[in-house]
Amino acid sequence: MPSSTTTLSLTTSAPAGIKADALIVGVHASAEGPLLTHEPTPESPWQAITDAAALAGLTGRPGDVATLPGGDLVAADRLVLVGLGEVEKLTPERVRRAAGVAARAVAGLRTVATTLSAVDLTATAEGLLLGSYQFEAYKGARKAAVRTVRLVVPSAAKAAKDELQRAVVTAESVLLARDLVNTAPNDLFPASFAERARAAAETAGLKVQVLDEKALAKGGYGGILAVGSGSVRPPRLVRISYAPRGARTSVALVGKGITFDSGGISIKPGPGMPDMTSDMAGAAAVVATVIGAAALGLPIAVTATVPLAENLPSGSAYRPGDVITHYAPRGQQATTSHILNTDAEGRIVLADAIVRACEDGPDYLLETATLTGAQLVALGDRTMGVMGTDELRDRVAELARECGEDGWAMPLPEHLREGLDSYLADLQNISNNRYGGMLVAGHYLGHFVADGVQWAHLDVAGPAFNGGATYGYTTQGGTGVPVRTLLATLADLAAR
Repeated sequence: MPSSTTTLSLTTSAPAGIKADALIVGVHASAEGPLLTHEPTPESPWQAITDAAALAGLTGRPGDVATLPGGDLVAADRLVLVGLGEVEKLTPERVRRAAGVAARAVAGLRTVATTLSAVDLTATAEGLLLGSYQFEAYKGARKAAVRTVRLVVPSAAKAAKDELQRAVVTAESVLLARDLVNTAPNDLFPASFAERARAAAETAGLKVQVLDEKALAKGGYGGILAVGSGSVRPPRLVRISYAPRGARTSVALVGKGITFDSGGISIKPGPGMPDMTSDMAGAAAVVATVIGAAALGLPIAVTATVPLAENLPSGSAYRPGDVITHYAPRGQQATTSHILNTDAEGRIVLADAIVRACEDGPDYLLETATLTGAQLVALGDRTMGVMGTDELRDRVAELARECGEDGWAMPLPEHLREGLDSYLADLQNISNNRYGGMLVAGHYLGHFVADGVQWAHLDVAGPAFNGGATYGYTTQGGTGVPVRTLLATLADLAAR
């Protein structure tokens, strides 16, 4: 797992006296002007800082940032003021976003301190590390991230140190997912993804299994093989297991890994195709999550099952009209799918992976994918759709909102399931009805989940990739969504 180049530490020192290249301070917006997160008194330097913020035109609105000379105000060389919005609307997510904005404002400096951590330590640490992220594989030198940040806290006791460590591991897990998503598809294809996942997992001390195309054929993984049949780069299936002693609960993770999605013979329009390098974001997320769970020492058994394929058109590609036979455990009847659209390929590879994951007998199944354009139509590009069994679905959506990734519980109306009935096979891979595409896909996946397994499907088609400008702690390209949600869910399930 990649380590951030920024080192975070705790301090209980008075912030105005900390010597550093910069001191980051949060500012609230109010009708009377900017307010500091530290209550100023007439004899303190904070009152002068409030006055300086007003003179600089800083309103305190979320996203605002201003850099002032430290001067006589603080011991730091610079004072970076960052907006938190109104006091009554303060949330951990606002602190996290403010920390991300501040991280870019101090890029290139060596030492920084901040009082944001006194408001919310976890949100500040995550925001600083995620907001300073830069993917450097293909681009020339840019401003380096800050080397060290001292986080001002009321107490640096063990509880605070443990909280900081959890935040750092969580952020580094997100960074691993971002690195994978941002790697170009000519460098990250099924075999190379599998090897990178293997290396990262083995470094973390985890058990790894990789099935190549011959093993997939022998095992009967018809869905994965069909989707990958159009590419000269054959598919893979990766399995990563974390099994701590004494774990009483087991969770299966499944993530869609289409390393490039052209749509296949049902080819996509050209303008949106470059972003389809992110169609393996679900796979990146579950790989990062199982490694993160091990780093956190969560007392829960976790196995990630990751189907990897390139969906390309060629003379050997699977076709609309094909019928494919999915993976099934020995002695069980396999499900067949009638292919109406080769661009609905994610559910095809996920079906094989879900059946294999359920073969282990997990208590819970968490599955994620950049699955449908319908998710963006319904919820926009920053809110994931969560489907599945009611209790787990609702809890996952709640945890997504709590950790700042934003999720919304979606229904699975029974009448939409009827649209998957096929005259030729057990299922068809899309509905003839144009409406409710995200929910139809959820029904399709639900067909492959074993009876008695609580499951949730996270459709992150929009949130997993930021094709626009950087905002808050969300940089351009891969976002790492839904790693934080998955880690939070694992921690929640482990505590039951």
